[in-house]
Amino acid sequence: MAAHFRRSRDRPAAPRPMSASTFQWAVIGPGAIAHRFADAVARLDGCRLHAVCGRDAHRAQQFAERWSAPGEPAVLAHTDPAALLADPAIDGVYVATPHGQHYEPVLAALRAGKAVLCEKSLVPNQEMGRRLVEAARTHRSFLMEAVWTRFLPAYQALAAWLRDGRLGALHGLQSSFCFPAPYDPDSRIFSPALAGGALLDVGIYNMTATRWVLQHALGEVPPLVDLQVRARLAPTGVDARLAVMLDFGDGLVSQFHCAVDSFAPNTMQVLGAAGAIVLPETFWEATRLQWLPARGTAETIERPFEINGFENEIREAMRCARAGEIESPVVPHAETLAVLGWMDRIRALAGVRYPFDDDFPPTR
Repeated sequence: MAAHFRRSRDRPAAPRPMSASTFQWAVIGPGAIAHRFADAVARLDGCRLHAVCGRDAHRAQQFAERWSAPGEPAVLAHTDPAALLADPAIDGVYVATPHGQHYEPVLAALRAGKAVLCEKSLVPNQEMGRRLVEAARTHRSFLMEAVWTRFLPAYQALAAWLRDGRLGALHGLQSSFCFPAPYDPDSRIFSPALAGGALLDVGIYNMTATRWVLQHALGEVPPLVDLQVRARLAPTGVDARLAVMLDFGDGLVSQFHCAVDSFAPNTMQVLGAAGAIVLPETFWEATRLQWLPARGTAETIERPFEINGFENEIREAMRCARAGEIESPVVPHAETLAVLGWMDRIRALAGVRYPFDDDFPPTR
């Protein structure tokens, strides 16, 4: 889809004032994750889906028809992203293409003055991310990586437990996110051209959860003292399996496994001097927290989704866009760039390179 975008060098337009009226969303990339986004938009107040854009006209039309609500204007279907972004009715764009194809549509949307909520990973490397952040600032357009996990009620409860000090001294984290995918060298999971591999697809959850815990337990993410990586590469050269240790010094480490060729419990344990907090299976979409004290009685709390888990990141994107803000304090630009920096370092140690890495060398 990137080839369809025109790189305008026009002066940035002033940010368009946005009223509290219905927020009009557009989707680029009508895949499975976009349906979850559209479902949340359909059930939220104050917003609606206005348009969708996809390479395949039939698929885009099917998506538009599926999410057109009775009694409202039909959702528009596009195959030309430039035409979609030229629509003045659109307030925000949700980018849900494979992450190897995020850069061009996000850049074009920012230059068009649209608010952007982009699926993770925002882009495959830190320099790409830095350029998008620069574009958001230049054009005064809102940009947020869709790290929906941070907005979940269970993660708000986790933050409260960490801030109240019930763990005592934080000692470490352990997590896994692994699933066995059929090997297809042309799929988004295994293709280097699509920025495939376990790290960008699922390992980002292990890293953003690690940073969430550190931020709320310690008030900041300490600099890495050491980084160790063990990798198994797929025949295409992307990472099929990674074991990573993030060492923050003084015995504080975060260990995680991520893989697209194997199974794991997919839990997260936060370990402290006074006990442990456990997010059971599929920790990235947790609705339950367990407190396991070294002494005393265990506690379990339930924090279900209001809709499907995407609702609060969508609300936050609309809040920020309406207020004329260009980033969210929950997933600020610096946070996204920091995670991309970790991923660049991990990929380098694992020996994984993408075809476009040379086009975006780090700024010195």
